[in-house]
Amino acid sequence: MVENTNPLNKYYRQPAIYITLPSKGKYYTAESFRPTETGDIPVLPMTAKDEMAFKTPDAMIIGQATVDVIMSCCPNILDPWKLSNYDLDTVLLGIRIATYGETMDINATVPKVNEQISHTVNLPALLETVKNIEVKDSFKTKDGFEVFIAPLTYKQITEAQTKTFEQQKMIAAVGQSQMTDEQKSQKFSEAYKTLTDLNYTMLNDSFEKIITPDNQTVVDKQQIKDFIANANTTLITEMQEKMIALRAQAQVKPIRLKATEEQIKKGAPVSFEVPLTFDNSNFFV
Repeated sequence: MVENTNPLNKYYRQPAIYITLPSKGKYYTAESFRPTETGDIPVLPMTAKDEMAFKTPDAMIIGQATVDVIMSCCPNILDPWKLSNYDLDTVLLGIRIATYGETMDINATVPKVNEQISHTVNLPALLETVKNIEVKDSFKTKDGFEVFIAPLTYKQITEAQTKTFEQQKMIAAVGQSQMTDEQKSQKFSEAYKTLTDLNYTMLNDSFEKIITPDNQTVVDKQQIKDFIANANTTLITEMQEKMIALRAQAQVKPIRLKATEEQIKKGAPVSFEVPLTFDNSNFFV
């Protein structure tokens, strides 16, 4: 074994924070996640290379920069592409705290008066709000269906965001093009169909198992797909809304801010919510 004699190695980064994943590692295999005895995993600060990765536009769009940084800062997450949607906010928050400290300044626009205010967010307090959440992955409908939901992986999230971005970009380009109205209409229809198909596919992929009101268990993907395509829209809409609520259960909730007395006199609400977005252009700076 070769001894590391570099006198600088004692200055290498060390874990700065330990986090508990909301999923408790439930959805991972040994190839994608290495659990610890305590359940808490270490998070290291970003390196200069990691920080530069977030400034590479192409790598950001396809998600590769985020994957590389998670691998660098969270050694127990062996395959960040498999990271579930339940754990993503917690991991990014942990990296942010480990690198830049426990607070983050944000700017927000006060409703009605359109004035800017600044606020300092306590990031560890946000982590605490999701730390002890018991992730639920099933729900029941009014008609008695019990539906089990598979978590979205970061790979699925990124692919959906990329395809949506591509279609929105194409719609904007067509709107400014010299095409005839008929040609534009055709392109718009194609783009909206692509987006509809994308949402439909994600809905179908999300349903892992359905137990019917008469206690029949269905896990066959084609049968579930046929059911979604032929069931009453009211039922499918209810399922979709409850699925979205489950998806958001481990996400960091919006921050509630207060307006000043002067702003309230101008018509601003006493308090208002500001979502904390995990946009790498401002979250990791």
